[in-house]
Amino acid sequence: MMAKKERIFSKDVRLVMAASFFFMFSNMYCNPLINGYAQDLGASSAFAGIIVGMMSIVAMFLRPIAGNLTDHFSKYRLSFIGGTLCFLGVLGYVITPNSGLLLLFRLVNGMGYVLCTVCMTTWLAYLVPIKHVGEAMSFYGLMNALAMACAPAVSINLYKVVGYRTAIIVSAISALMVVITVQFVGNRANPVIKQPVDKNKKLHIKIIQRDAVPVALIVALFAIPYFATQADIVEYAEQRHLSIAVGAYFLIYAVVLLLSRLFLRNQFDTVRFQPWLILSTVATIFYLIMLTVMKTNIEMGLAAAGMAFGYGIIYSVCQSTAMMLAPDTERGLASSTFFLGLDIGMTLGPVIGGIIDSTLPVKYFYPVMLFIIPLIVIIFLANRKKLNDAIDHH
Repeated sequence: MMAKKERIFSKDVRLVMAASFFFMFSNMYCNPLINGYAQDLGASSAFAGIIVGMMSIVAMFLRPIAGNLTDHFSKYRLSFIGGTLCFLGVLGYVITPNSGLLLLFRLVNGMGYVLCTVCMTTWLAYLVPIKHVGEAMSFYGLMNALAMACAPAVSINLYKVVGYRTAIIVSAISALMVVITVQFVGNRANPVIKQPVDKNKKLHIKIIQRDAVPVALIVALFAIPYFATQADIVEYAEQRHLSIAVGAYFLIYAVVLLLSRLFLRNQFDTVRFQPWLILSTVATIFYLIMLTVMKTNIEMGLAAAGMAFGYGIIYSVCQSTAMMLAPDTERGLASSTFFLGLDIGMTLGPVIGGIIDSTLPVKYFYPVMLFIIPLIVIIFLANRKKLNDAIDHH
């Protein structure tokens, strides 16, 4: 009986991870296509930009609501609703006759995106023993990272052959697989109720989970160069006239991340926050330097590997740390706080990248990104004890 309780990768855990992969694949698959598709439907460049950014805007406003809902309702029910909204939103992309309705369907997809990211993370933490939450989150993050790396590569190549509408059907099928997969999860993760319902407390809604704020800020800073690279690396390579296979960058990142997770899987539950932060900070400095001096595929491959040990590692460490620091009754809120930090980084990365690109020579694009390093160090030092002691909450 004890052995069964200590199992990490049970059937339910594997199913939630699979559902998360399908969900993330569906959303990341559409991201590279939406701008061009919107303009193809008649949108101006400015309106197309609003359509692209709608999901991030929706996410930032709805994260706290999703976090509170997750702590008060079944994770299955909310994941089912989120998956259904994603499916309806993407199906709308396929059938929409104009860019105005595309914006509406993007909003629907954004609501599903918020629910799924918050609920599935919390659901997974609910399903594994607390002392193994770090390892479980590392593999959960890996599934997300693989989807984030593979989906854009598939969509960009497919739409060139079959066109936007037909290519987006793949995203709709992937979203539908989320709805189907969660039906087979046995543990529906109903909310933890430790006291009789207090009417006053029931109406109290928190915006953030206080203990998760430092990790949210740290992941936001690490995410800035990651999402700036995701948005601008192709144009960066063109501006520098580099003869490199830039399309392979995020595939190399995904492979290195997979190998690192397999090698480090047990350490996520035993190593304190500081060594991970040092590793990821050094790796981030390394990959930003490699991207600055990049001339061949060798430097590009080294940069991608550095990013896997920089952003890829700290993403999972911050996610599991947020779960460890929060009380059981606020894990949904902790998850939404973590993802709020990610949303901020996802939004600021391309914006900062665009500002640098329009005001400075291209050679300064990545060196300027090093501004995140001292900010990361300051936030960590201000919260050092709390972050290092999170591992003791197992």
